[in-house]
Amino acid sequence: MLTDLEKIIITAIQDDIPITARPFKTISENIGVSETAFLETLQDLCNRGIIRRLGATLRHQKSGFDANAMTAWQVEEARVEEVGQKMALFREVSHCYRRNPSSRWPYNLYTMIHARDEAACVEIARDISRATAVTSYKLLFSRRELKKTSMEYFPNGNEDG
Repeated sequence: MLTDLEKIIITAIQDDIPITARPFKTISENIGVSETAFLETLQDLCNRGIIRRLGATLRHQKSGFDANAMTAWQVEEARVEEVGQKMALFREVSHCYRRNPSSRWPYNLYTMIHARDEAACVEIARDISRATAVTSYKLLFSRRELKKTSMEYFPNGNEDG
Protein backbone atom coordinates (compact mmCIF):
# COMPACT_ATOMS: atom_id res chain seq x y z
CA MET A 1 0.00 0.00 0.00
CA LEU A 2 2.83 2.42 0.81
CA THR A 3 6.08 2.87 -1.09
CA ASP A 4 9.43 2.77 0.69
CA LEU A 5 9.73 6.56 0.24
CA GLU A 6 6.28 7.11 1.78
CA LYS A 7 7.23 4.99 4.80
CA ILE A 8 10.49 6.93 5.20
CA ILE A 9 8.64 10.26 5.04
CA ILE A 10 5.99 9.12 7.54
CA THR A 11 8.76 7.96 9.85
CA ALA A 12 10.62 11.28 9.46
CA ILE A 13 7.60 13.42 10.39
CA GLN A 14 6.90 11.34 13.52
CA ASP A 15 9.87 13.03 15.22
CA ASP A 16 10.27 16.64 16.29
CA ILE A 17 10.11 19.08 13.40
CA PRO A 18 13.16 21.33 13.34
CA ILE A 19 12.62 24.97 14.22
CA THR A 20 13.98 26.52 11.05
CA ALA A 21 12.68 28.74 8.27
CA ARG A 22 12.20 25.65 6.09
CA PRO A 23 11.77 22.62 8.37
CA PHE A 24 10.68 20.27 5.58
CA LYS A 25 13.85 21.13 3.63
CA THR A 26 15.91 20.08 6.64
CA ILE A 27 13.95 16.84 7.02
CA SER A 28 14.15 16.05 3.31
CA GLU A 29 17.92 16.58 3.33
CA ASN A 30 18.24 14.28 6.34
CA ILE A 31 16.47 11.46 4.50
CA GLY A 32 18.24 12.08 1.19
CA VAL A 33 15.40 13.33 -0.98
CA SER A 34 14.73 16.70 -2.57
CA GLU A 35 12.47 19.12 -0.76
CA THR A 36 10.15 19.13 -3.79
CA ALA A 37 9.84 15.33 -3.81
CA PHE A 38 9.30 15.34 -0.06
CA LEU A 39 6.52 17.95 -0.22
CA GLU A 40 4.85 16.34 -3.25
CA THR A 41 4.84 12.95 -1.53
CA LEU A 42 3.53 14.47 1.70
CA GLN A 43 0.77 16.27 -0.23
CA ASP A 44 -0.14 13.03 -2.02
CA LEU A 45 -0.36 11.18 1.31
CA CYS A 46 -2.74 13.89 2.53
CA ASN A 47 -4.79 13.85 -0.68
CA ARG A 48 -5.19 10.07 -0.42
CA GLY A 49 -6.33 10.34 3.21
CA ILE A 50 -3.37 8.37 4.55
CA ILE A 51 -2.32 11.44 6.52
CA ARG A 52 -5.40 13.21 7.80
CA ARG A 53 -3.73 15.80 9.97
CA LEU A 54 -0.28 17.05 10.78
CA GLY A 55 -0.08 18.53 14.25
CA ALA A 56 2.51 20.34 16.27
CA THR A 57 2.94 20.31 20.02
CA LEU A 58 4.09 23.43 21.80
CA ARG A 59 6.42 22.56 24.64
CA HIS A 60 5.63 25.74 26.51
CA GLN A 61 8.27 25.20 29.20
CA LYS A 62 11.03 25.24 26.56
CA SER A 63 9.58 28.32 24.85
CA GLY A 64 9.84 30.57 27.91
CA PHE A 65 6.26 30.25 29.13
CA ASP A 66 6.05 29.09 32.73
CA ALA A 67 2.25 29.06 32.95
CA ASN A 68 -0.57 27.88 30.78
CA ALA A 69 -4.28 27.65 31.35
CA MET A 70 -6.92 25.76 29.47
CA THR A 71 -9.76 28.24 29.59
CA ALA A 72 -13.29 26.93 29.30
CA TRP A 73 -15.77 29.47 27.94
CA GLN A 74 -19.56 29.36 27.97
CA VAL A 75 -20.56 30.84 24.61
CA GLU A 76 -23.98 31.06 22.99
CA GLU A 77 -24.01 28.45 20.21
CA ALA A 78 -24.98 31.06 17.62
CA ARG A 79 -21.76 32.98 18.45
CA VAL A 80 -19.28 30.10 18.75
CA GLU A 81 -17.75 30.55 15.29
CA GLU A 82 -17.43 34.34 15.56
CA VAL A 83 -16.11 34.25 19.15
CA GLY A 84 -13.73 31.37 18.43
CA GLN A 85 -12.19 33.27 15.53
CA LYS A 86 -11.65 36.34 17.72
CA MET A 87 -10.14 34.27 20.53
CA ALA A 88 -7.80 32.44 18.15
CA LEU A 89 -6.33 35.79 17.05
CA PHE A 90 -4.77 36.40 20.46
CA ARG A 91 -1.07 35.60 20.13
CA GLU A 92 -1.06 33.98 23.58
CA VAL A 93 -3.65 31.40 22.43
CA SER A 94 -2.23 28.25 20.86
CA HIS A 95 -5.46 26.21 20.70
CA CYS A 96 -9.08 27.15 20.26
CA TYR A 97 -11.81 24.59 19.79
CA ARG A 98 -15.44 23.76 20.48
CA ARG A 99 -16.66 20.83 22.59
CA ASN A 100 -20.13 19.68 23.50
CA PRO A 101 -21.26 21.03 26.87
CA SER A 102 -23.04 18.88 29.44
CA SER A 103 -25.61 19.61 32.10
CA ARG A 104 -22.85 19.57 34.74
CA TRP A 105 -20.24 21.47 32.67
CA PRO A 106 -21.82 24.15 30.44
CA TYR A 107 -18.60 25.27 28.72
CA ASN A 108 -18.40 24.74 24.98
CA LEU A 109 -15.39 26.74 23.74
CA TYR A 110 -11.81 26.22 24.91
CA THR A 111 -8.59 28.17 24.54
CA MET A 112 -5.10 27.28 25.72
CA ILE A 113 -3.45 30.44 27.01
CA HIS A 114 0.33 30.61 27.48
CA ALA A 115 2.06 33.29 29.54
CA ARG A 116 5.03 33.99 31.80
CA ASP A 117 3.03 33.38 34.99
CA GLU A 118 -0.48 32.58 36.20
CA ALA A 119 -1.32 36.24 36.87
CA ALA A 120 -0.59 37.02 33.22
CA CYS A 121 -2.88 34.15 32.13
CA VAL A 122 -5.66 35.64 34.25
CA GLU A 123 -5.14 39.06 32.67
CA ILE A 124 -5.11 37.62 29.14
CA ALA A 125 -8.38 35.78 29.86
CA ARG A 126 -9.87 39.09 31.05
CA ASP A 127 -8.72 40.76 27.81
CA ILE A 128 -10.29 37.96 25.76
CA SER A 129 -13.49 38.26 27.80
CA ARG A 130 -13.67 42.00 27.16
CA ALA A 131 -12.95 41.58 23.44
CA THR A 132 -15.65 38.95 22.97
CA ALA A 133 -18.23 39.94 25.62
CA VAL A 134 -18.08 36.39 27.01
CA THR A 135 -18.11 36.63 30.79
CA SER A 136 -18.68 33.05 31.91
CA TYR A 137 -15.38 31.16 31.92
CA LYS A 138 -13.03 29.04 34.06
CA LEU A 139 -9.25 28.92 33.96
CA LEU A 140 -7.77 25.47 34.46
CA PHE A 141 -4.05 25.76 35.15
CA SER A 142 -1.66 22.98 34.24
CA ARG A 143 0.10 21.61 37.28
CA ARG A 144 1.93 18.64 35.83
CA GLU A 145 2.52 17.22 32.36
CA LEU A 146 1.55 13.58 32.23
CA LYS A 147 2.03 12.71 28.56
CA LYS A 148 3.07 14.49 25.42
CA THR A 149 4.10 11.97 22.81
CA SER A 150 3.25 11.41 19.18
CA MET A 151 1.92 8.28 17.55
CA GLU A 152 4.59 6.10 15.93
CA TYR A 153 3.43 4.24 12.85
CA PHE A 154 6.79 2.88 11.65
CA PRO A 155 9.16 2.94 14.66
CA ASN A 156 12.03 1.49 12.64
CA GLY A 157 11.05 2.92 9.28
CA ASN A 158 9.17 -0.18 8.13
CA GLU A 159 5.73 -1.74 8.43
CA ASP A 160 6.95 -4.53 10.71
CA GLY A 161 7.91 -2.12 13.52
